[in-house]
Amino acid sequence: MRAGDRAGDRLVVGTVRRSGPWPAVLAVTALVGAAGELAVPYLVGRTVDAFVLRRPDGSSWLALCACAVAAVVLCESLGVWARGACGAFAAARLRLGVLRHVLGAGPAATRRFPEGELVTRAGLNAEEAGRAPETVTGALALLVPTAGALVALTLIAPVLTLTLGVGIVVILLVLRAFLRATTAISGGYQEVQGEIAARLVDAMEGARTIAAAGTAAREARRVLEPLPRLRAHGMSLWRANAGAAVQSGLVVSLLEVAVLIVGGFMLASGRLTVGELYAAARYAVLGASLSTALGYVGGLARARAAAGRVAEIFELAPVAHGTRTLPPGPGTVEFRDVAVDGLTVGDLTLPGGSVTAVVGRSGAGKSLLAALAGRLTDPERGAVLLDGVPLRELSREELRRAIGYAFERPVLLGETVAEAITAAAGPPAVEAAKAACADAFVRRLPLGYGTPLREAPMSGGERQRIGLARAFAQGERLLVLDDATSSLDTVTEREVGRALTTDRRGRTRLIAAHRLATAARADQVVWLEGGKVRARGPHDVLWRDPAYRAVFQGAQGAQGGAP
Repeated sequence: MRAGDRAGDRLVVGTVRRSGPWPAVLAVTALVGAAGELAVPYLVGRTVDAFVLRRPDGSSWLALCACAVAAVVLCESLGVWARGACGAFAAARLRLGVLRHVLGAGPAATRRFPEGELVTRAGLNAEEAGRAPETVTGALALLVPTAGALVALTLIAPVLTLTLGVGIVVILLVLRAFLRATTAISGGYQEVQGEIAARLVDAMEGARTIAAAGTAAREARRVLEPLPRLRAHGMSLWRANAGAAVQSGLVVSLLEVAVLIVGGFMLASGRLTVGELYAAARYAVLGASLSTALGYVGGLARARAAAGRVAEIFELAPVAHGTRTLPPGPGTVEFRDVAVDGLTVGDLTLPGGSVTAVVGRSGAGKSLLAALAGRLTDPERGAVLLDGVPLRELSREELRRAIGYAFERPVLLGETVAEAITAAAGPPAVEAAKAACADAFVRRLPLGYGTPLREAPMSGGERQRIGLARAFAQGERLLVLDDATSSLDTVTEREVGRALTTDRRGRTRLIAAHRLATAARADQVVWLEGGKVRARGPHDVLWRDPAYRAVFQGAQGAQGGAP
């Protein structure tokens, strides 16, 4: 068994154990229902014999039959309701666990899995794995009538037990082969589903580019390219189900015929009554009820395959946080012998309250350096400190309270515009919005800061300003801006830049920038090239180097002096 299969099986077991009271409810209804099913043949047999022999207790046996049938129907009804509730509960719990783990793992989750894959695993696969309790309980419940039928037949005639036992062994072999084959096929089917979802999410993110380039037909073919493989897996599942159904159905038919033949000879010889022969035939059917487990086994196979995919998400290591808080300090950031993922920073200090611009060509590592400062990623070597405390040792709350982060394409979270900035539309939100030049357009919205985000369509620049406001409101010591002003017009960018360079709270600012004006306003510039710090210093000093000017003016080089 592969490690992934073992992880999936462990998740299935854990899902069953943590599904609340529902597996117990399913087990009780299944056991009581199975007991009723086992009692019905006996009661019917006694009723038949009583009426054939004209005994006065026939009506009593008939009433007991009716009670047993009613109990079976009631248990079936309760079981249907409990299966739905159990699956919903288990899937919801599993989805919540996946969501928390993905958020806890941070950017590492999207580096390993495309967004569409994560959606598929947290959605369809979690729902499929959430059906594990009902499939496991249902499959195990079928063992009750089988065991009961073996005991009952032994009491009636041991030779009939031997006949039934042989048939049960054959049915178990069929189910075992079916479980293995269906688990493998279901895994392939779900993998292709995830691939299609990942391609679709990519296409939706680039919908405007696709429309502008007129490549919609080609992109649709790319998204749907895996469909033939999905169909092949689906057909394989159908063939596996059909083959197992035919095999088990044939075994059940032969088993029933064999029991009736043996029982018929025993009836002819006077060793069985008519009622006992009827009961034996019914017990043979109940004993072969394992053949009806194909649906449960198929569900269990799909749950195992889905659980294996979900378990891969839980293998992601969550970001570990310490328990320390920050001492009083100006927000000094220190990189000590830092290197990660092809970027070598070495030793670098951002003085408290200063503005540092990080510049370099595309791919030089600007965003990675910003991520290190904001602890969106951890160094493979060395440490990053804020006011003398390693970021790894800070508690989650202290870290996010101390550092505000703004991105090029911010995702706005919360119900209203105010919540996208802070928890409420109070003075902090307004002050941060003014610093980000967002207050004016927010007040023009129908409900101002209370406008629901879904009713506040924004341009790329306006979204960036809300993202900047969120960073201004959150970060108490350090602001990290990863190309967070790229969509602003020149006038707005200049006003935001002025707010950054004249921050009244004296916070340290690290700006991954492409614009010349941003670098010119900074206290120091860190120039990255080829994954290393080529130079650092004031902008006007670095401007004397033609290679530095070329970063802003193009590969042909720069002409003239510093701005």
